[in-house]
Amino acid sequence: MTARLARTVSSLLAVLLLTACTNYYEIPIETPIRPKLDVSAFQRVLVAGFISGGTDDVDSNLETTRLLRSQLRNKSDLRVIDADVLPLMEVATQGENPPSDQGTSGTDSAAASAPAAPPAPIKEEKDLEPYERLFANADYWKKIGEEYQQPLIVTGTIMLIPETKNSVVQSEQEQFDSFGRRRTTPVRTYVERKGFALRPKFVFIDGRTGMVLHSERFAEEVLYNANQTTPALSSYFELMDKIIPSFLSTLSSQKIKGTRILLQ
Repeated sequence: MTARLARTVSSLLAVLLLTACTNYYEIPIETPIRPKLDVSAFQRVLVAGFISGGTDDVDSNLETTRLLRSQLRNKSDLRVIDADVLPLMEVATQGENPPSDQGTSGTDSAAASAPAAPPAPIKEEKDLEPYERLFANADYWKKIGEEYQQPLIVTGTIMLIPETKNSVVQSEQEQFDSFGRRRTTPVRTYVERKGFALRPKFVFIDGRTGMVLHSERFAEEVLYNANQTTPALSSYFELMDKIIPSFLSTLSSQKIKGTRILLQ
């Protein structure tokens, strides 16, 4: 009984205290989040380009390079280097067919002098595997770093893949009985939805050594009703809007804004 009385008194005191506080204030606060990667050693950043694949309706390499450069100019202290996008697919496929010995003649010498076959199209993520070794080529990236005064280099892969899925949609079906009374019953139907999946991998390379400092993968998708026509480029930007904050948090500190209530 004593414990119950004590709890009751405490509750009454709390109510009286809140009632007495007739004024309250919302105080804005910002909570900083430390970046995942320490970039204090760099003054410049080079978004070099990406090995891209998936749909041919969007040049994911060019669009991603432009978008990341724009975001870094506005939301990073690093100086963004304006340069041509590197032909990474060509670089990655160089040396796969080494030239024959000088003593080769006839049809062999003609084959050796023939231009290399163009890179195979990248339609699925498994098609990226032959190109992944490029990011471990420290000599290549160190050479790029020397050309641009040893910046932080951002590169990687990006896939924008068309998707079609069947999903269950629940709706209400209206029915009337013999007395005219209305009732609804849930009905589940399969609906085809179409859209895109965006799967980027960002690779951060030290331009001084050519070594990989950090890499991170993301995956987002957006689906629409089958009868809705949405351009692939619009879907790309819609998906990148979800990924950009996580990308920026890798390089620079971000702040989460909120409010606290102060009673007086």
